[in-house]
Amino acid sequence: MRLLVVEDEVRLATALHRGLSREGFAVDIAADGLAALDAAETTSYDAVVLDIMLPKLSGYEVVRRLRARADWTPVLLLSAKDGEYDQADGLDLGADDYLAKPFSFVVLLARLRALLRRNAGPRPVVLEAGELRLDPGSHEVSLAGSAVVLTTREFTLLEYLVRRPGQVLTKTELLEHVWEAGPDADANVVEVYVGYLRRKLGAEIVQTVRGAGYRLATS
Repeated sequence: MRLLVVEDEVRLATALHRGLSREGFAVDIAADGLAALDAAETTSYDAVVLDIMLPKLSGYEVVRRLRARADWTPVLLLSAKDGEYDQADGLDLGADDYLAKPFSFVVLLARLRALLRRNAGPRPVVLEAGELRLDPGSHEVSLAGSAVVLTTREFTLLEYLVRRPGQVLTKTELLEHVWEAGPDADANVVEVYVGYLRRKLGAEIVQTVRGAGYRLATS
């Protein structure tokens, strides 16, 4: 999944980028409110982690403008301002959750995952496709009842596929949502990781649609 982190404190932005990337997210960084709006207009994000106190445009204004243009991407606000009125202001403008600084990365990650679950629409807790079972909460995968050990990136790729059974996904879409990469990135990395999944789950689990992309086998 692809995230936009909007934070002007370089050390915090770097730490969030590193931590979220290790959890399997593709992460873009914006250092001010205008850059955040530009990024959100040109890239489809699964969620935005947004500081309130930003140069050029405040986080409040970023949320207001996103919602005004019917962009309903989930937004988690971050701020050193922890008063209840500050929280209410952000939520009233259309933010989805609020976390006061300083915060635990573990808590931020839990809040972020809760936002992603809540805004992705109804779905089973454990995802299934034929004999394949994937648990997003525990990061466990099994095939025909046998556990399969995946790396974080392999799991993220498989989860993205499992949530879209039978749907053809282009390499560009996979690069944008599974890797921290734009459309000009080397698409070979997708082929490499599809190969990893096939070796661990079976050659037919991820099908190649010639000239179009990949799709998860549904039976």
